[in-house]
Amino acid sequence: MRELGVCPAATDTSFDGLNEGGNGGRICWAVSGSLCGGERQGTHAEKLPGCFVCRFFQRVRAEQGWQRFVLLKPGQKYEPGAY
Repeated sequence: MRELGVCPAATDTSFDGLNEGGNGGRICWAVSGSLCGGERQGTHAEKLPGCFVCRFFQRVRAEQGWQRFVLLKPGQKYEPGAY
């Protein structure tokens, strides 16, 4: 994956602190263009349905609990079926 460069989830400071993570590390599903499975992903809205079944997504959701879990950064929107 070196040829893909650094994952935006590791460097995007606008996500810092969400789900108690550094940068976008614990909310990677909301970071557009993040790296997953050896490929650069699309926008958060395009990739989110696949992220719902991801073991890491499920682990973060379980660790945070429903009251502390953050699905998207403030201002982001997700409309199922619109993409």
